[in-house]
Amino acid sequence: MEKALYNPDQAPPLLRLWRMLVALLAIGLAGYVIYSAGFGGLPAWQHRGLFTAVGLVLCFSWIPYKKGNNKMHPVFDVMPLVMSVGLAIFILGAYPEISLREGSPSTLDLIAGTLMIVLVIEGVRRSNGLAMTIIAVFFLAYIFLGPWFPGLLSHPGFTYTKMIDSMFITSAGIFGAPIYVASTVLIMFLLFCSLLLRTGAGQFFIEFAFSLTGTVRGGPALAAVLSSALVGTITGNGAANATMTGSFTIPLMKKVGYRPEFAAGVEATASQGGQIMPPIMGAAAFIMAEYIGIPYIKIAGYAAIPAVLYFLVAGVVIYLQARKRGLTGLPREQLPSFGEVMLRGGYLLLPLIMIIALMIMGYSPMMAGLWALLVTFGLSFIRKATRMSFVGVLAALEDGVRDSIVTTMACAGAGIITGAVMLTGLGIRFSRLAVELSGGELLPMLFMIMVASLILGMGMPTVSAYVVLATVASSALVKVGVPVLAAHLFVFYFGIVSGITPPVAITSYVAAGIAKADPVKASFQAFRIAIAGFLLPYMFVYNPALLLQGDVATVVRSTVTAIVGLVAFASVIQGYLLHATPIWQRLLLLVSAITLVDPGLTTDLVGIAPLVIVVAAQWINEKKRANTPTLAEVPLSD
Repeated sequence: MEKALYNPDQAPPLLRLWRMLVALLAIGLAGYVIYSAGFGGLPAWQHRGLFTAVGLVLCFSWIPYKKGNNKMHPVFDVMPLVMSVGLAIFILGAYPEISLREGSPSTLDLIAGTLMIVLVIEGVRRSNGLAMTIIAVFFLAYIFLGPWFPGLLSHPGFTYTKMIDSMFITSAGIFGAPIYVASTVLIMFLLFCSLLLRTGAGQFFIEFAFSLTGTVRGGPALAAVLSSALVGTITGNGAANATMTGSFTIPLMKKVGYRPEFAAGVEATASQGGQIMPPIMGAAAFIMAEYIGIPYIKIAGYAAIPAVLYFLVAGVVIYLQARKRGLTGLPREQLPSFGEVMLRGGYLLLPLIMIIALMIMGYSPMMAGLWALLVTFGLSFIRKATRMSFVGVLAALEDGVRDSIVTTMACAGAGIITGAVMLTGLGIRFSRLAVELSGGELLPMLFMIMVASLILGMGMPTVSAYVVLATVASSALVKVGVPVLAAHLFVFYFGIVSGITPPVAITSYVAAGIAKADPVKASFQAFRIAIAGFLLPYMFVYNPALLLQGDVATVVRSTVTAIVGLVAFASVIQGYLLHATPIWQRLLLLVSAITLVDPGLTTDLVGIAPLVIVVAAQWINEKKRANTPTLAEVPLSD
C-alpha cells in the first residue's frame, strides 16, 4: 500500500497500479477475516477454499518463481496467478452443490482439484523452499505407489478420482485442520501483531529487557534473551524475531566483548525459542489445539514451565560464558531507565494481558485476537509518536496478510501430507513400525522421533514438521504410554530447535548476517547454547509434572530438580561453574543432569549428590585462591 502510494523506487504507472490492486486484495482479505471473526463468514469448505485461493493469488503476486527476478514472467508467474483467480471464482460458485458430489466428483471438480494441488505445491516451493515441496510430492505419490512399498508401509493404492475427492472436496486434505487454523486464528493474530508492532511494541520490549538486565554480568546477551522471548510472544517466527531484535542486541553484545559468532548464537537461540513462549506461541501450537482437542490457552499454560526453563538455561549458559571471559555489563547511564520505559510504553502490555484474560474467561482464540487488535488500535492514539494514520492502519493490515503467506502455504502443503496419511493409513502403519524398531522401549523411540523431527525441521517450517510428525509419529509415543499432550509437545519442541540445529539453521544464518559472523560457526554456537534445552522434552515426557500434570508440591519439586539438572548440563557444555571444571567434575555434572531427568525421589537424591560434590570442590578451591597471596603480596626475604 505505502509503496504503491509513495512510489519510493519511481516505479512506472502500470506497476504502481498493480501494486495497489494487490495491496487492496490483501486488505480486503484482512477485512473479511476481521468481519468473519465478529459476525461469522462463509460455510467451512467455501471459507477455507477461498482463503487458500486468495492466498495463492497473493503468493504468486509477491513471490516470483525465481529468486532475484523482480519482473513477472508471463508463463511462470502470470499463468499460476490467473489459474488461482479462476479457482477462487470456482469455489465461490461451486458451493453447496460440490458437497453433494463428495465421493463422486464431476470432471470439472477433478480439473479444479488438480489445479489446486499443483498450485499449492508451487506456492509451497516459492514460500517454504524445496525440502517441503519434495516431501509433499512424496506423500502424494505414496497414495498411488503404496503397493510397491515393503512390509508395513505397503497399501493397496487408490484411484486418481479418490485422491482428488479426498484432497479437494472433503475436509481431510488441503482444506483440513491446518488451513482452518491458518484462515482463522493464525491470520487474526498476525494482523494483531502487525498492528502492535506499528505502535512500537518491539522497541519497547527491547528497552524493557535492557533496563532490567543491562548492568549485570553479560547483561546485553541476557537482555537479548529476554527481549527475544517477549518479542517472540507477538511474532511467533524465529527468523523474523532475530531480524527485529538482533539489529539492536547483537552490536551491544559485541561491544561488551562477546565474539560475533557467540552473539549471533545467543540471538538465534532466544529468537527461535520465542515460538514456545506463551501467550502467543508458534503456529503449530494452534494446530495442536485443534488436533488433540485441548483449548489453546490450556496448551499455553501447560507449556509455560518448559518455556521458562528453556530461556533460563540459555541465560545460565550466557552468564557462565561472561564469567569465563571476565565480561561485565553496560554502565547504567548507557541504559534506558526502567521507570521511563514503563511510563512511555507499559500500556503496550495490555493487549497481551487481555488475550490471556479473555481466553481464560472462555473466549475463543480468534475472538480474543479480534478484541486485542481493536484495543491495540485504540491504544496507538495515546502517544503522538505511535498514532497511526488511515494509510498506516491499512498498511499494517497488508503487512499482517503478507506475513501470513508463508504459513498459509505451509498449512496448505501440510494438508496434502495429512490427507495422504489419513487416506493410506500411514499413521497406524508407522506407529507399528516404530514400536517394532524400538522394541517397544520408550527411550529408543524418543530418540528416533527426535532425530526425525530435527531432520524434517531443518528444511521445513515448524508448522509443517509438526503436522507431519503429529500425524505419523505422536500416535507411536501414545502407544507406549506417553500422554497425548506430552507426545505432541515433544514433536513440537524439536521441530522448533531444528531452526538452530546445523547444518541447516535458518535463524542462526539470519543472526550471523546481522553479526557479520561465519554462519556455520554461529549455528554451532547456537546449538551449544540451546543444547541443554534438548533435555527438556525428555524431562517432560518422563515427568509430566513439568506440564502441570499433578499436585502443586509435585510440580514445584519437579521444576526445582529440572532447573538443577539443566544448570548442571549447561555447566558441562561451558566447562565452567564457579570456575573452570576439570574432566572429572564435568563427568559428575553430566551424571547429575542425566539422573535428574527421571522424576523419582531416589534419582533426584542421586542426581543432586554429584552436583553438591562439584560445587563443594569448586567453593573450596575459590577459598584457597582467595587466601593465597599474590606474588606482589609475598614479602621478600632478607
